[in-house]
Amino acid sequence: MSRTGQNRRREGIAGETAVEIAESVEDGVRSGRLTPGAALPTVRALANELAVSPTTVAGAYRILRERGLLLTAGRRGTRIAPAPPVHAALAPEVPDGTLDLATGNPDAALLPRLGPFLGKLDPAPHLYSDEIHAPELLELARARLRADRLPTPALGVVSGALDGIERVLLSRLRPGDRVAVEDPGFTGVLHLVRALGLGIVPMAIDDSGPLPDALEAALRAGARAVVLTPRAQNPTGAALDPARARALRTVLEDHPSVLVIEDDHCDVASGSPARSVCGGATEHWAIVRSVSKTLGPDLRLAVLSGDVETVSRVSGRQRLGSRWVSHILQELVSALWQDRKTLAALEKVATRYSERREAVIAALAGHGIRACGRSGLNVWVPVAEETALVQRLANVGYAVKAGEVFRIDSPPAIRVTTASLPVGAAPAFAEAFASAVGATGGALPA
Repeated sequence: MSRTGQNRRREGIAGETAVEIAESVEDGVRSGRLTPGAALPTVRALANELAVSPTTVAGAYRILRERGLLLTAGRRGTRIAPAPPVHAALAPEVPDGTLDLATGNPDAALLPRLGPFLGKLDPAPHLYSDEIHAPELLELARARLRADRLPTPALGVVSGALDGIERVLLSRLRPGDRVAVEDPGFTGVLHLVRALGLGIVPMAIDDSGPLPDALEAALRAGARAVVLTPRAQNPTGAALDPARARALRTVLEDHPSVLVIEDDHCDVASGSPARSVCGGATEHWAIVRSVSKTLGPDLRLAVLSGDVETVSRVSGRQRLGSRWVSHILQELVSALWQDRKTLAALEKVATRYSERREAVIAALAGHGIRACGRSGLNVWVPVAEETALVQRLANVGYAVKAGEVFRIDSPPAIRVTTASLPVGAAPAFAEAFASAVGATGGALPA
């Protein structure tokens, strides 16, 4: 047996049928023998090693792609997905003693303390016959959305932004359908779309969101759904302005059957006004507004606004599975949304995040380094090379995120989460970044 074949056996890839080979790869991912992003052999090479036909291996790879475990990455070949939909132990992203500017978290110090509100919740138990959505929460959500001039023909409650996006996609799409996504875009959306067996069509973006021509091209390429972020776009901080929102709506009006989903995951913490392309441009749409960045990720709750048919499908399917989002969580969010001190604090939080983001952009510009981030918790820095720059910053105590996981066709960059970086610390970080750039030749000029 060749050395390559021995390595393949150690990785656990084996089997005589497509199903057996696919199961062995999945087991390798689950056990850690095959890590996210790991390269797999070509169809012909693996067929030779396993003494099976290329058709059998191609069938195995097709099964794995449909399940979201594999990606075909052009010249990079076939690889394990960056976030395969199986449980696998992952290495810690940020080493001890390193300042975390990588994981995209909100600042825990700026989230409301839940203890005082938990003690005031109604202790009466909820039963199977109760309404799945707390009426008080829906009333508050409707008022908040209407205050932002967003449409509210029907409302639902889901377990966070990605849960809402997944449920809406499943309500209208089938495996093999194509979805237009932002490029660069949020890894959670990219991984989810792939895991659902849906195809990805990238849309180029700038500081104002998806480019109208890119949206038109994606729709002409057969995209049946569009997922976009109206503000606090992750990773770039892009936010729709009035002109861009109108231009995108104009494109969508020529494609009324397309499903549009807006991921408003940051809400008021984005520091940017709410804008939307939904409601009237297409027949089916949904706005998913999460409380994770404002009230805390552990609440796992988002409000879903959409056309009546789509929200009805989501709620109906919800009743057959998870049944409902915990009424304790719904009541807790209601209490927080009615508390004047909490609401006043949220306005100050948005200002804090904006100041921190803008301080980093200005400090980098002082070193001749261009960065962008109109809203939200992150800054996006175009670079010539990602990996060496990330490592050099880690060596001096800063963990940042290589842009590769966010990109499809867009050029290299680094994502810096500025949410917990004090304004006064921005100059030191920018100096470290500039030094790392100088050592690697890794940034693009301002």
